[in-house]
Amino acid sequence: MEAGKAAGTDSREESRMIKVNVKFSGRSIPVEIPLDSTVRDLKSILQPLTNVLPRGQKFIFKGKVLVDEMTMRSSEIINGSKIMLMATQGLHQGDGPIKQEAPAIEKNLRRRTSELLKANKEVSVPKSQLERWKATGIIALSECNLKAIPEEVWMCGPSARLLDLSHNSLLQLPDKIACLSSMQKLLLNANDLSDELISWEGLTSLKSLTILSLNQNCLAVLPSAIGALTSLRQLLVENNKLTCLPTEIGLLTNLQTLKAANNSINDIPASIGECISLVEVDLSSNLLVELPETFGNLKDLKALYTSNNGLRSLPSTLFKMCSQLSILDLHGTEVTMDVLRQFEGWDDFDNRRRLKHQKQLDFRVTGSAEFDEGADKRY
Repeated sequence: MEAGKAAGTDSREESRMIKVNVKFSGRSIPVEIPLDSTVRDLKSILQPLTNVLPRGQKFIFKGKVLVDEMTMRSSEIINGSKIMLMATQGLHQGDGPIKQEAPAIEKNLRRRTSELLKANKEVSVPKSQLERWKATGIIALSECNLKAIPEEVWMCGPSARLLDLSHNSLLQLPDKIACLSSMQKLLLNANDLSDELISWEGLTSLKSLTILSLNQNCLAVLPSAIGALTSLRQLLVENNKLTCLPTEIGLLTNLQTLKAANNSINDIPASIGECISLVEVDLSSNLLVELPETFGNLKDLKALYTSNNGLRSLPSTLFKMCSQLSILDLHGTEVTMDVLRQFEGWDDFDNRRRLKHQKQLDFRVTGSAEFDEGADKRY
């Protein structure tokens, strides 16, 4: 009789409904859901309520990213819990992104075009400075309060090797960029550049370009044309609004450094494995739940930063095949030490990591050579 009662209690417990409040876009959405439902189930319920596809939803609860397979119970979500929903731009359905309607986008473009025309009339460069640019091949215009690129820049033509326009208020990168045909380093950090006002055709015609830095702009997309920059060694696109990387990134076989932290990237293409020269990859603070197995092809990889993502595991051949890897940042992920120890090649990686940090450890009063790159040791 007692056993029957217990069984009945367990059954009721499993089917028990809880009410949670999902915080999204300035509003609270009440949702009723069984305690043993998964995060994936919650995403399906919220899709028609938020107009965001499940793969574009990211839940944060008590500072942790919730992974699809987790249940409400295992996530310690109870009746009345508050969950934050972050939506990835470009993964809306139906009427499209909620944030900004088409008329608003069109109005914004008109405003920015008007600002460009005004800015172009205001910029003027002394002849002596132009001659210096031509003689040195270096055009240094960072922190000059520019809203448009001076016409004199284009007069440098093939003599220009480095163009630094960082920390301005640039709105546009025009077709004329193509005339700087010998450009090797292009620095456009901390501007107001957006997809629709960048001439990707002109930019990707720069076949000698080895460094392209677009950190801290308003980019939501890297076009497939980026694959034409086959001489590129550094691609820096941190602090933008990117949701993915193009498949054509695999064409960048000379790429050594890829930094794409602080975006909304939820998918890395398998073609990343074709970037065989990669030494450093930083994908911190994105929306990733997995990395492609092809990461194991990156035999020169020395540093991989993946903190603050929803990762629960790593590519199975990462430690075995990436024999140069000595830096791995997993802070803020779901990867545990138990998971890491199961990988073939873990012991060799841990030895390399210890050797690399030995010098720093020698100078510390206290310290440990144990793995402390964010893997949860409690399990």
